[in-house]
Amino acid sequence: MSCPFCEIIEDETREIIWEDEHAFAIRDKYPISPGHALIIPRRHIGSFWECTPVEWASLFTGSQWVKDDLDITFSRIDGWNIGVNVGEAAGQTVFHVHMHVVPRFIGDVENPIGGVRHVVPDKADYHSQ
Repeated sequence: MSCPFCEIIEDETREIIWEDEHAFAIRDKYPISPGHALIIPRRHIGSFWECTPVEWASLFTGSQWVKDDLDITFSRIDGWNIGVNVGEAAGQTVFHVHMHVVPRFIGDVENPIGGVRHVVPDKADYHSQ
């Protein structure tokens, strides 16, 4: 089975915005906000929990680079979501580890309370429970 993230490594037409020996970053093909990026290990790894400590460090180094780059690109970013979906039940659809770095802006959703908790909508607004 082909892996779209492994294919990016081979595809010289896809823009890699950051890279090191263990990971690289690209803009998300289906962004949920302007600037949404993915940090992806070079090694094909299905689960975040299978990364080596060096690969984890590279994912976080890449996320910091993306954050710094977006801080220059946009005049104002009001918040951030950083996330990794691990397993089908958590919404993982590409089984090659990837970390989402999502800049957030005031007004981009009606009610941002709960942030990543919105993956279970009834649990998002925990203040009203």
